[in-house]
Amino acid sequence: MLAFTLRRTLIAIGLVWLVGSLVFLVIHLIPGDPAELLLSQGGVAPDPSAVAELRERLGLDLPLYTQYLKYWSGLLHGDFGSSLQDEHPVASEIALRLPRTLELIGAAALMALAVGLPLGTAAALKTGGRLDRVASVVSGLALSVPVFVVGTLAILVFAQKLGWASAGGYVALAQNPLRHFGLLLMPAGTIAVGLGAVVFRVTRSSVLEVLSRDHVRAAQARGVPAGTIIRRHVLRNALSPVLTVVALHLGSLLGGTVLVEYVFNWPGLSGYLVRSVEARDYPEVLGIVLAISILFVFLNLVVDLLYAALDPRVRHA
Repeated sequence: MLAFTLRRTLIAIGLVWLVGSLVFLVIHLIPGDPAELLLSQGGVAPDPSAVAELRERLGLDLPLYTQYLKYWSGLLHGDFGSSLQDEHPVASEIALRLPRTLELIGAAALMALAVGLPLGTAAALKTGGRLDRVASVVSGLALSVPVFVVGTLAILVFAQKLGWASAGGYVALAQNPLRHFGLLLMPAGTIAVGLGAVVFRVTRSSVLEVLSRDHVRAAQARGVPAGTIIRRHVLRNALSPVLTVVALHLGSLLGGTVLVEYVFNWPGLSGYLVRSVEARDYPEVLGIVLAISILFVFLNLVVDLLYAALDPRVRHA
């Protein structure tokens, strides 16, 4: 297990370096001058001397490889650079906004697992039954409806028609815990609709596959109680693919909650990324993408380790 953990950790570090390098190169190859963009006002071209001065102050006049080395040198010291727009440290902005996005995704994942796991297991145990048919149809609908449509309908029904919740906004947890969780419920539930459908389908398929294995059939033939078989033999083996799929979706949601945060006015990391891209703010974009990449790789590393703990055969694969 130690050798497996070390090998996966080294692969994760390599992936983070590769992603950070690719994003750095792609952003710097996009046509346009950030210094000129920052100084442009009302469509009037800025003074060339002012542009040259700003480029020198921001380090944009340095060779690309020098900027690349400075970038990674700063990262190794915990410095993500400063914004080209207001010169605020990028790390502080990420530290402020990232927990909000993680809280949104984490709440959505808990909702999805709380609904998808038991429903998927029950549907697999009574395959072809009424619950199985209804849940399969509902999950198909949930997967086919775009997230912004779900969010808009949630606002229309629960905020405007029924008045059960606010249409959007954000209040800090320390300021008003009850209000904070009330505002979190609808955006998290919007994300959980599609994710819960995925969890349901993967759980159902995985449980059906495990139920057909020889050791489960042997336990049934010996008269082992059904509850014991489900707990000890089925769920333990069926959870591995569910964990993998959920982790992959959580990683994609880190950069894919833009519409949800926009619809519900949730001040997370995704909205910050959109603003940074529009302004061609290199340090902000690089810092945000690298933070998302690190979290994505970390999630997959944790899932790999959990997968290996649940199934020892994975360690020697």
